[in-house]
Amino acid sequence: MSQRSTAPLKRSTIRRTLHWFWWVTRKKPFAAFMAVFTSVTYTALLNYANTYVMGLIVDRVSAEAVPAAQVWEVFAPYVIALLVVNAVGQTCSKLQDWSAMQLEMNGNYHLARLCFDTLSNQSMTFHTSRFGGSLVSQTSRFMSGYVGLVDVVVYSLIPNIASIVCTIVLLWPASPLFVCVLFAMLVVYVIVAYTMYQRILPLSAATSAAQNKLSGVLSDAVTNILAVKTYGREDFERGLFDDADREAMAAERISMNATMRRGAMTSTLITIIMFVTSIFVVGGNAWYGISAGTLVMMFTYTYNLSMRFNYINSMMQRMNRAVGEAAEMTRILDEPRLVEDAPGAPELAVTQGAVDFEGIRFRYDDAAEGDYVFDGLTLRVPAGQRVGLVGRSGSGKTTLTKLLLRLSDVQEGRVLVDGQDVSRCTQQSLRRQVAYVPQEALLFHRSIRENIAYGRPDATEEEIRRAAGLANALEFVDRLPKGLDTMVGERGVKLSGGQRQRVAIARAILADCPILVLDEATSALDSESEALVQGALENLMRGRTSIVVAHRLSTVAALDRIVVLEDGAIVEDGTHQELSQAGGVYETLWDRQSGAFLESED
Repeated sequence: MSQRSTAPLKRSTIRRTLHWFWWVTRKKPFAAFMAVFTSVTYTALLNYANTYVMGLIVDRVSAEAVPAAQVWEVFAPYVIALLVVNAVGQTCSKLQDWSAMQLEMNGNYHLARLCFDTLSNQSMTFHTSRFGGSLVSQTSRFMSGYVGLVDVVVYSLIPNIASIVCTIVLLWPASPLFVCVLFAMLVVYVIVAYTMYQRILPLSAATSAAQNKLSGVLSDAVTNILAVKTYGREDFERGLFDDADREAMAAERISMNATMRRGAMTSTLITIIMFVTSIFVVGGNAWYGISAGTLVMMFTYTYNLSMRFNYINSMMQRMNRAVGEAAEMTRILDEPRLVEDAPGAPELAVTQGAVDFEGIRFRYDDAAEGDYVFDGLTLRVPAGQRVGLVGRSGSGKTTLTKLLLRLSDVQEGRVLVDGQDVSRCTQQSLRRQVAYVPQEALLFHRSIRENIAYGRPDATEEEIRRAAGLANALEFVDRLPKGLDTMVGERGVKLSGGQRQRVAIARAILADCPILVLDEATSALDSESEALVQGALENLMRGRTSIVVAHRLSTVAALDRIVVLEDGAIVEDGTHQELSQAGGVYETLWDRQSGAFLESED
């Protein structure tokens, strides 16, 4: 499956990731403003105003001795200033936490919705070429990437910038030369750190991609655990997982080593900065007449700033991780939809239910150029007619039903319902008019009641039970301890194949759509259940346009019409009686079966 896990992290991807992060941040402008304001104020007060007041105290103590009786009178303003600075600073610290949490909660909510909407509106071609587990992992990493970036910006980046500004502003009057030297060294530090950051960023993206691949392998094995166990392939799957795990660990190791090398370089620069600072401190008074209090501030401010810059290595790493983790979902968000509603598309209005395929040409996106499933196929299904589609595996039967449901779009021609081009109508309105029962029942890990009522969530208890009865599902449902409230497990794993199919048929019966598509809908039933359900389906099809894909020809023999497909073309068209005596493909298939079955559906 294509995972795009090896795609390099381009600048355009970084920009688009930051675009989405900024998009969601703008939804909470007050929280964003408070995050910046409180981060700056908190840093200025607790890290700089505190030290500034203490410097004034040192200068006052150094100037002359203060009598014991005058201590409070002289130093009260300083003590009160320290109290106010710390009280306001601590308040800002808590407001900083509040604003960061507001941004993160809002971001998680909106980014999760963005990812869900994008994934749910993508085509089936998109989903069939990707691991579901990887998509879930990428969504989670996209959200955690935003949370990580908010933390870095609020707790590291903004305080660092505030520290630089405060250091320059407060020390410039005392020693412009020192400020110029310090600023020059900090510029060198930032250039070196950013250059190394640019080199490490692709490594973080590669690490995230490897982790997503690992999640996909795990999900694939767990989802198909029955096949793994029944074929005794636990060791094989463990080998695949181990390979993916080793790749993830190797990617982590490469990223870690690069980060450590960058850390060693930046730590060396910090040591040089503190060495230069110590020279200015020891000689400041003698060379420039700088007071003792100012020297204390000079050393403390520079030390605090250097410690913050020492954590730039960690800050850059976290920024790398945040952007790298979000990169794959960013590509998905920007990926064009293969099937998309036209702007202002109207809803499909079905009054009769006639279906027409007019000169359709279609090939799958991953097929070779010119490898068309259909090349000019035309088929008309009048309203209310029951049509069976038969043919050998790969003839295009299931593909035709997918085009009706617009799970894929044709390259040429039109698919019409009551004369309306389905490509010009909304997808949801189209699919709400078509009850679809596939070869493999599609059930959610929810109750039987919820699965039956999925197409009509407002259905009454009586309507749900009636649909279940017509589908011969009550026969097993009423024997379950919780009845309709029984949870079916992921993909209905707690039910047998026949039970799952009967629940899916009950869903279609309850949906009561004017168009019905049955894709080998009775294939999972035993002979007794099939006989019972077949009668229900005949009642369901009465008066509805019905398209029935079948391999067992006995299931379509009683239909109004049978269309035989071969290599994407219609080779025969007529009733069972006509085709079974025509000496063509259908007669050959009919004679061959005699209770047997063909290979599984394409």
